[in-house]
Amino acid sequence: MLQISVIIPVFNEEESLPELHDWIRKVMEEYSFSYEIIFINDGSKDNSWQSIQQMSAENPAVKGISFTRNYGKSAALDMGFSKALGEVVITMDADLQDSPDEIPELYRMITAENFDVVSGWKKKRKDPISKTIPSKFFNWVTRVISGIKLHDFNCGLKAYKNKVVKNIHIYGEMHRYIPLIAKWNGFNQIGEKVVDHKARKYGVTKFGWERFINGFLDLISVSFVNRYKRKPMHFFGSLGTISFLTGFVITVWLIFEKIRGISKGLVVRDITDQPLFFLALVALIVGAQLFLTGFLAEIMASNNNKKADYNIDEELNFKD
Repeated sequence: MLQISVIIPVFNEEESLPELHDWIRKVMEEYSFSYEIIFINDGSKDNSWQSIQQMSAENPAVKGISFTRNYGKSAALDMGFSKALGEVVITMDADLQDSPDEIPELYRMITAENFDVVSGWKKKRKDPISKTIPSKFFNWVTRVISGIKLHDFNCGLKAYKNKVVKNIHIYGEMHRYIPLIAKWNGFNQIGEKVVDHKARKYGVTKFGWERFINGFLDLISVSFVNRYKRKPMHFFGSLGTISFLTGFVITVWLIFEKIRGISKGLVVRDITDQPLFFLALVALIVGAQLFLTGFLAEIMASNNNKKADYNIDEELNFKD
């Protein structure tokens, strides 16, 4: 087994790729690591794929996968995870803001300190305040909800044991929450390392303000999915039972009140003339529907274990 797999999602980063490759290669040779570099070309419109092809021809350790269109960073990482052969899998961005000089220490923390995941912490960020302030708030909320004490969930520079990446599946924009997904899959040894964050040298950022909105929605989604994907009946069934019992209790109380009023010779309204009756009826119907939803979701969960498929245009240096 190789010692290190480096996975790099690429989207319109042709200017930085040769420099990044040379930097990684220098570090690997200096420490005598056996390694592979897997570039995932995520539907780039520039010459990124041509650059990857050229590097692959010059260095057999360079491997590449090119998607037919842009699927997003999570899809690129998920594909890279499925292909990685290294004992330690390291992810980093292609824009030269993540330093390959951090690789040896990340490798040591995984192999010597037995961490399952080590997440980078860009303590001193070289980003404008329009990105740093929302990011601090975003990370605080994620810490509170997830219970994982990391300062920078969105740092692209992370290291994993190979068995971790082989047992998780990410999609959408869930690359931010890989530590949380790993934790829900039983990998609880999660560490953090302060890493050097470089100023962007080429091009512009590929992410805008919408990533923070999407990020919060994905946090809710990943929390729900990882808690209940194996047992959806526990969620829907519980809500359905509460709703149904509430409607049932209200109905019984209305009937009891009517019978008691009649027995005392009082004039009482018909049950169907009371607003509470309709509230009880809605609660009964919603409860039954939620319970049925949980039952159907349970059947789907037991039958749906397939990973997502991505359309691949070309692959480089992968052996069957």
